[in-house]
Amino acid sequence: MARVKKGVTARRRHKKIIAKAKGYYNARRKVFRVAKQAVTKAHQYAYIGRKQRKRQFRALWIVRINAGARQFGLSYSRLMNGLKKANINVDRKVLADIAVHDIAAFGALAEKAKTALAA
Repeated sequence: MARVKKGVTARRRHKKIIAKAKGYYNARRKVFRVAKQAVTKAHQYAYIGRKQRKRQFRALWIVRINAGARQFGLSYSRLMNGLKKANINVDRKVLADIAVHDIAAFGALAEKAKTALAA
């Protein structure tokens, strides 16, 4: 049986990594060994970033809801507590969108939260 050398396989593997390193500078783009490390690190950053994105968006929604709530004399925590007591189940993403784009509707929700807190 003939000996199989890694020429074709290695070239294919190298090309795949070098292609993923497109847009990097200097050796990070041209040298396989360095490019491999750069691509691996980029994948780690991407993985971490996907987790951070969820936290960052939740924080952004809370900031927007808080800003909207304070226009109607409530803090974020009191608004959320009031909505819970009023049995209004709106998630933070939708609530933040309402606070930014439809202030009148957000005001109505805030008033319902106030009445639920008073009762």
